[in-house]
Amino acid sequence: MGIRAVHLARPVYESVPYAYVFSGITLMLLSYFDGRGVWSTLAGVAGLLAVVGGAVIFLKRRDYRINHAHYDYRSLD
Repeated sequence: MGIRAVHLARPVYESVPYAYVFSGITLMLLSYFDGRGVWSTLAGVAGLLAVVGGAVIFLKRRDYRINHAHYDYRSLD
């Protein structure tokens, strides 16, 4: 029994960076409006990491698509 790859539907796959950014902004806003205690700090840091992670995924995908369209990899076979 081998390991199977997980395949997501295209709309779900494409919405992941936006979900990360939206959840990160939500966490940072919650942290800002409830600015007391350790939980606020943890929510702010988690929110910042989620926004940065979403931006990185979005930019990596865009870069891949640009490079993949620029170079025709099928001609290398």
